[in-house]
Amino acid sequence: MNIANWLSPDVMRPLGWALFHFLWQGTVLAALAAVALALVRRASARYLVAVAVLVLMLATPVATFFSYWQTESGSARTAVPASTAALWHAPHPASAARVSVASRGISPDTFPWMVEAWLAGVVFFGLRTAGGFLLLERMRRRQSIAVSERLRETCLALQRRIGLERAIRYCHCAWLDAPAVIGWFRPIVLLPITALTGLSEEQLHAVIAHELAHIKRFDSFVNAFQVAVETLLFYHPAVWWLNQRIRMERENCCDDTAIALCGNAVEYARALTLMEEWRSAPALAMAANRGPLAARITRLVGIKSLSSGLRGSSVTTSVLCLAAALLAGNAFFGVAHTASAQATAPSAPSRPIPPSPPSRPIGNTPGTKPTPAQAPVAAQEPVPVVSYIEAMKAAGVRDITADQLIALKIQGVTPEYVRGMQEVGLQSDADQLVAMRVQGITPEYVRELRAAGVTVSGDELIAMKVQGVDADYVRGFQLAGLHPDADDLVAMKVQDLTPEYVRSLLEQGVKSDADELVGMKVQGVTPEYVRDIRALGLKPDGDDLISMRVQGVTPEYIKMLQSAGLKFDVDELVGAKVQGITAEFIEKARKHGFQDLTLEKLIELKHMGVLETPSEI
Repeated sequence: MNIANWLSPDVMRPLGWALFHFLWQGTVLAALAAVALALVRRASARYLVAVAVLVLMLATPVATFFSYWQTESGSARTAVPASTAALWHAPHPASAARVSVASRGISPDTFPWMVEAWLAGVVFFGLRTAGGFLLLERMRRRQSIAVSERLRETCLALQRRIGLERAIRYCHCAWLDAPAVIGWFRPIVLLPITALTGLSEEQLHAVIAHELAHIKRFDSFVNAFQVAVETLLFYHPAVWWLNQRIRMERENCCDDTAIALCGNAVEYARALTLMEEWRSAPALAMAANRGPLAARITRLVGIKSLSSGLRGSSVTTSVLCLAAALLAGNAFFGVAHTASAQATAPSAPSRPIPPSPPSRPIGNTPGTKPTPAQAPVAAQEPVPVVSYIEAMKAAGVRDITADQLIALKIQGVTPEYVRGMQEVGLQSDADQLVAMRVQGITPEYVRELRAAGVTVSGDELIAMKVQGVDADYVRGFQLAGLHPDADDLVAMKVQDLTPEYVRSLLEQGVKSDADELVGMKVQGVTPEYVRDIRALGLKPDGDDLISMRVQGVTPEYIKMLQSAGLKFDVDELVGAKVQGITAEFIEKARKHGFQDLTLEKLIELKHMGVLETPSEI
């Protein structure tokens, strides 16, 4: 159905012109917003500027509509009587000759389909938004459970610290992967299982504080306003760009609140990194993992943005876009003025525009002295600022990605740290530097190990630090007569092998290398076990002790064999245990007339099974 049949021309024409003029008006406002955002430093100020411009974007076409509507209404009362259809479709012949080249490209017939297309888009985006809200509410009702009392007390404590007196519900759910806030008047903080199990307590507190900041700032209402503007002015890219900036600055503001409340930017940045890997949050909810991750993390940890040097060029580009939009707006006004003249005053002669007075030249006329305001200001020497990236490159860390740069900054890898590691002979890449810093490896730690005679690479250093190997641990083994390498030290530390253990074995006459010591520790060979075995007349070495312990040879078992009058060495002893030679078997052999048996013969009898009854075979 043609919309012209049920929408009057008095409304159609102003609405069409309002939509048409917003093409250049939206561009002008976006260019002004870009300049302002580039000049403002604080995230909260940028947020306010962006929201204010968005309000102007909605108000501008509304004001344009009413301006044209009032003009159309006033002209209709004073114009020569004519049919509405003739006024809408056919301009007066006398004015057609005066239509400029620009006005010939815009016919009043274009307004109906323009308004129809706009209404179709509004309906589409409106239905999409409504469907999203309904789906979100359905999932919230069916798949959200109240949190435990302990977690609720933690949330309430954070709520009091942030200064929120509103009634807020806290629920956990499995259909989200990052904490989020939904609801306007009765907000709900949703805490997914992944966040409760995958984040540390400190990280979880910071993320919950971020969500509470959204509630305190009434961000859900602003977000609803943004969705409404996107629905009504969907056809202009400037609206989508500005809304994206608003959402980004909103997350920055809540990040600042979370850091101010919890005080650990690094842990919060790590939490954002984890949640980016999970990343699943509804577009209509306020979620902590919303927005560009890299930009937020670099801002949190204080890295100078890689694009900060482009601030001046972005301002220049915005000014050029502003000038182009104003020129386009001027042309559109000319078109609109001519078209309005066609419809409302077809016989009125055009009035010449008086020439504007000559503009006053900028600067000073010859022979005049500059005023104090015009006097040149003495240029100040810029203070050189070396960015973190440049300092790291100067320290020798080059060819690093953005992710590596973020990780280096988060973990506190400074150019001084890099140079300190280089001074002790370590030339490490970015990943290795991060790993060493995470484990707390310092140049002093490396020097102490080298003073103890241990020269290791970066990966070996990390493994040793993880296991707690230090210079004192190394010197303890050296005093016990052992000189293990890095791999041996890590293996011994993993098994909790101490210098005292080595010395106690030496006191029992057992001298072994690092591998045997680790094997004995793994199998539970203790100095007491060695002492008891040696007290029974056996002198096993390290490998023998490991074999005996693996097969379960105990001092009691040895005493049993000795009480049966058997003589044996360590290998025979282990073989007897493997074959299951027991006191009962020895007694059975003797009952069958076997006397003066050796352990070797008993093992053969056991192996052949000649003493077994049919039921035992």
